[in-house]
Amino acid sequence: MRVRLLVVMAALASLLSGCGYNAIQSADESVAAAWSEVLNQYQRRADLVPNLVNTVKGYASHEAQVLTQVTEARARVGSVQLSPEMLGDEQAVRRFQQAQGELSSALSRLLLVTENYPQLKADGLFRDLMTQLEGTENRIAVARGRYVQSVQAYNVLVRQFPQVLTARVFGYGPKANFSVDNEAEISRAPSVDFAPNAPAGAAAR
Repeated sequence: MRVRLLVVMAALASLLSGCGYNAIQSADESVAAAWSEVLNQYQRRADLVPNLVNTVKGYASHEAQVLTQVTEARARVGSVQLSPEMLGDEQAVRRFQQAQGELSSALSRLLLVTENYPQLKADGLFRDLMTQLEGTENRIAVARGRYVQSVQAYNVLVRQFPQVLTARVFGYGPKANFSVDNEAEISRAPSVDFAPNAPAGAAAR
């Protein structure tokens, strides 16, 4: 009896492997891991915003509109949650993109305003925040690129025969990727370059 059960289990495992079930599982996990890294980097950026706003406020408190825009954009980012299970929902992904794009735009406007405050640009804390922001934007770009590749590989897999049959049986549908409409906006990192007005060797890297 035990031998017969082992034979049945081995046959079932072979069948699942042959129809692409294991490959779909692996691809799905790769997408989830890539998305987790995207979220980590966006959270890292969001965590920098309060200190950045407070530092700018110390030198440019009358720039209330820009400061408020950044704070509100950061709040919207925090209110839009997108778990790996929701990646098949194109509308949810689009809302996430929009919120992140709005924060990118708000940060760009804030950094543009800081060009008018040489003392702020020379502030050590501010420069440290700029270095962290630049590094985070670079990591976001890398994480996004890996996610895009993971989703493309997954979507191709679940649309191919015979995996498409297995995907339908087990409920694995295509996942939404970053849309073309918002790609340019969400991928545009705020410009962080204070070299012209900074002491020699102090430019953010």
